[in-house]
Order: sequence, then structure tokens, then C-alpha cells
Amino acid sequence: MNYILSKHAQTEIERRGIPISLVESVLANPQQIVSEKEGRKAYQSQVDFGGGRRFLLRVIVADDVQPMVVITVYRTSRIEKYWRQS
Repeated sequence: MNYILSKHAQTEIERRGIPISLVESVLANPQQIVSEKEGRKAYQSQVDFGGGRRFLLRVIVADDVQPMVVITVYRTSRIEKYWRQS
């Protein structure tokens, strides 16, 4: 997967303790890709972060450029807010 991490994304990955391997996994094989504002897309997957709790890992990207730019990364327990039923 060819991508660049923005400075903000690097900071947030470190601050939130999200393993880069999980970010790369979602980028390579997202369960969903959802359109966001300003032409961004959310690559997202439901992930077990341990303890049996599932979170939605959202990787917000600008994928209209090469290489794609990761804008930010976060996890949320509010899966139903972001998950789109197909």
C-alpha cells in the first residue's frame, strides 16, 4: 500500500496508541470505504483491540492523489454512527 502519513496522523496514531500495523491492514483491506466531507474517504474496519471489545478503526484519507495521504486515524466505540449497511 502506497501512502503518506500527514504530521497530524502521525501524532494521533502515537497519542491514541494505535498500532501502525492495524492502520496498514485497514488501508490494504477495509471492510468499508465511506465518503466524507471535502472529498475525503474513511477506510474503516471493525477491530478487536483486546478485552473482547470491538471498535471501529477509521482511517481518513485523501485518495485522489498519489500516493494517498492519511489525514487522521482514530478508533470509536460508536460503530452504529459510522457503519453503513449495504
